[in-house]
Amino acid sequence: MEFFLVQALNGISYGLLLFMLSSGLTLVFSLMGVLNFAHASFYMLGAYFAYQVSVKIGFWPALVLAPVLVGAVGMLVERWGLRKVHRFGHVAELLFTFGLAYLIEEAVHLVWGRLAVESPVPPELDGPLFHIMGSQYPIYRGFMMLVSVAMLVSIWLALTRTRIGLVIQASLTHPQTVEALGHNVPRVFMLVFGGGAALAGLAGVIGGNAFVTEPGMAAAVGPIIFVIVVVGGMGSLAGAFIASLLIGCMQTFAVSLDWSLGGITIAQAAPVLPYLLMVLMLILRPRGLMGTRDG
Repeated sequence: MEFFLVQALNGISYGLLLFMLSSGLTLVFSLMGVLNFAHASFYMLGAYFAYQVSVKIGFWPALVLAPVLVGAVGMLVERWGLRKVHRFGHVAELLFTFGLAYLIEEAVHLVWGRLAVESPVPPELDGPLFHIMGSQYPIYRGFMMLVSVAMLVSIWLALTRTRIGLVIQASLTHPQTVEALGHNVPRVFMLVFGGGAALAGLAGVIGGNAFVTEPGMAAAVGPIIFVIVVVGGMGSLAGAFIASLLIGCMQTFAVSLDWSLGGITIAQAAPVLPYLLMVLMLILRPRGLMGTRDG
């Protein structure tokens, strides 16, 4: 019972971190139709920016400043890069973001080196939150869950209960009408892309302290993000939330089990389980869990 409760909480916290990361990609795709291959690189930038700011003025300012800085980088990328190639179609956008991921990784190598940097949990969040039958559950895990849920509620309220949210949604389906009403649609798209990058940066701030801040962190989580987007349904924020929790719990339990199946333990097979789930989803329900279209 203790094993199940601890692993379930760890799986939920990891799944919520994955949602923090995938929500920005889902948001950008649903509102702009852009599948950003460099999204995980913004996650990495958030972790490194947070490390740099934390060294100077502490973790709490970094929690605010790092996502803002990553969002600013995202807006610059959209304004001076992605917007230029948009007229050439989706293939050009994919190639651009794919190349951008390599450029960001090389920039990280040049500035911070190829080794991991020390990004410790702040003292206020270091320690047990509560005890489960003799096991301690860290405060930082609870903090991760709190930030993730707060971010989900904030996104939902912003898109459904505010004027800017309505303008953003209308800009995708009726851009000419929105322009006629006096709104700058290209600026709206720039803000959306920057907001998606900022969400990835926020995940980087949280994940960099929880796991490790190193140049390979983008490549480690990048493929999982796209699995979540496909399983949840392309462009569905609710689907991404469900898929994130599902994959987070699945991987957490898998790496903790030593059951053997044909000479291979479940822990050894854990890295490929999300991709097997994606294949099954594409076969049985191509639209994803909460998607609206097949294919």
